[in-house]
Amino acid sequence: MTSKPAHKHTYRVEGFTCAGCAAKFEKNVQHLEGVVDAKVNFGAAKITVYGETTKESVEKAGAFEGLRLTEDGMKKKTEEKEPFYAKYKHLLYSVLFILLAYSFQASGISNHQILATLSFAASIVIGGYRLFKTGFKNLLQLEFDMRTLMTIAIIGAALIGEWGEGAIVVLLFAISEVLESYSMDKARESIRSLMDIAPPQAVILRNGKELSVDAEDIEVGDIMVVKPGQKIAMDGEILEGSSFINQAAITGESVPVEKLEGDAVFAGTLNEEGYLKVRVTKRIQDTTLAKIIHLVEEAQGERAPSQAFVDVFAKYYTPIIMVIAFLVAVLPPLLFGGEWGTWVYQGLSVLVVGCPCALVISTPVAIVTAIGNAAKNGILIKGGVYLEELGRLKAVAFDKTGTLTKGEPVVTDLVRLGEVREEELWMKMSALEFHSQHPLAQAFLKKAEELHIEYRDCEVSDFQSHTGKGISGLIEGERYFLGVDTFFTDPLSSEVEKLRSEGKTVMVFGREGTSLALVAVADEVRETSREIIDSLHQLGIEHTMMLTGDHENTARTIEKRIGVKEMKAGLLPEEKLTFIKEYMGAYGKVAMVGDGVNDAPALAASSVGIAMGGAGTDTALETADIALMNDDLTKLPYIIRLSRKTLTIIKQNISFALGIKLLALLLVIPGWLTLWIAIFADMGATLLVTLNGLRLLKVKDRK
Repeated sequence: MTSKPAHKHTYRVEGFTCAGCAAKFEKNVQHLEGVVDAKVNFGAAKITVYGETTKESVEKAGAFEGLRLTEDGMKKKTEEKEPFYAKYKHLLYSVLFILLAYSFQASGISNHQILATLSFAASIVIGGYRLFKTGFKNLLQLEFDMRTLMTIAIIGAALIGEWGEGAIVVLLFAISEVLESYSMDKARESIRSLMDIAPPQAVILRNGKELSVDAEDIEVGDIMVVKPGQKIAMDGEILEGSSFINQAAITGESVPVEKLEGDAVFAGTLNEEGYLKVRVTKRIQDTTLAKIIHLVEEAQGERAPSQAFVDVFAKYYTPIIMVIAFLVAVLPPLLFGGEWGTWVYQGLSVLVVGCPCALVISTPVAIVTAIGNAAKNGILIKGGVYLEELGRLKAVAFDKTGTLTKGEPVVTDLVRLGEVREEELWMKMSALEFHSQHPLAQAFLKKAEELHIEYRDCEVSDFQSHTGKGISGLIEGERYFLGVDTFFTDPLSSEVEKLRSEGKTVMVFGREGTSLALVAVADEVRETSREIIDSLHQLGIEHTMMLTGDHENTARTIEKRIGVKEMKAGLLPEEKLTFIKEYMGAYGKVAMVGDGVNDAPALAASSVGIAMGGAGTDTALETADIALMNDDLTKLPYIIRLSRKTLTIIKQNISFALGIKLLALLLVIPGWLTLWIAIFADMGATLLVTLNGLRLLKVKDRK
């Protein structure tokens, strides 16, 4: 298989009216000279062209549909929309000619019947010009899609003298395409709205002056000034100032987050109260917001399993409909002496009712709407396949650290074993930890700051780190130790075992073999973990399990607190992978929830890999199937409900699309099917599936 060349270009497409037209456009572009491959993303209204060609050539390939191309990117488009009259004037003229034709018919004057026929013909030509242009071309190339069917039906109606019905069919088909286009645009709006949340310009400090600079011209390292009430234009790091930042656009969290010097901020978020100087860390095309938009648009182009089924079905469906229409038209007259005019008319009606518009759009409109809804709530779903897999989950596995727990160790207990005052103990322990690089050191320093202990005033000399044991140093001429109990010779309190049984890490502080205090440190369980596990069980998830590298006691304590059904402790990453494979064998569809780094093998092997904190790490965005941008597990029940609702709506849409057409086709038996009924059945089914799909916009983050 030939690999795609490095050179590619992506354009946004305006003017798609249906999924079939998008497929036709893709095929046309693939046949252009210099083009190696082309891929249309109908959900995101984009086309990616691989190879060497011009924008004009690509646009010409879409001339049959009047498609217009614009450059892809984060820059906002300021082009004025085409006025309604200009865009749909052919429909307005078509309606006028139909009204004129009926007025001629109503007059009862014989000469006016010719004028009525001419008016109907004018309506057909004006309203169906684009339809016929594609339909005739497809007919010559023996390509049978919905436009080919409509073209044959309307020509046939004219040949048997049904000019009025032919004109109405053209008009209603055009209206159906407009409504289908509108509904898909509505579904895409949730992603387009993301492009509007980052300001197009920012105030940059250059040579001591504040300058307003376009976002695409800002470079990494520039200093950005953000005043209270302004949106942040670029990803960066706070150099000066502090503030509360509303990050709802990126993470979906409604409560503003406090940001201090050194903290990261994201493009598109709102500075609520402080004056900030921010050093830009990413260019506009690399910001977290840009990545989210790109990945969500790519996700909308990924075909879900149900979409693949519909595509294969539609491929055979259209030729079958043509065969049925032909048999309806010729068999009754040939075998049963039926009227040729009557049964040819019935056959043409079968062609119209058989148009697969509703079937083709039934899945994309639901997938695009659901992915957009999730993105607005701070959840990145990277394809329709994962959305469907979520709805079929039977089990969910969780990493512990940073997922079910906060991932930040805190000091929970201090037990004095001697006469030394508590304040002095904190002073000396924190002074030692201030020199340490151990992950637990931050827990001591944070606790000391909460207690307003001035540990920096305590001088430590001859500091030493004892691998696997702890740390020591000279304070006021005496050596103090902080670490495991092997440092000390005196018997320790039974309190040690009690603390360890609670899942806490216990350290001992003392001097020259004499212990002075016990300190317990633990990774705090998230307040919402129990609620989330309970919610999953209520949703019918059969099995929940916690997979952790931590020791048995700690894991057992957390297991009891949060209510998971199973726990495995002391696991290496490859062992987590083994368990995920076992669970998939036992339960079928299994999700793995982790941090996107250490859990990468298990995330990749599971049916759906869900990464925590996508907004903060590129790894989570790139490796997981789904990223919870706000590091918020409470979103998990919501996306499972959303996916199940999506699956239900897709099934309903396919049933509606086929059921309505089947009912209409049954009218052939008594000879009641008319072109009017046929087009209303087709348009009604299309409207029904699109409106049903848009209901997914109403699925909320909370019950």
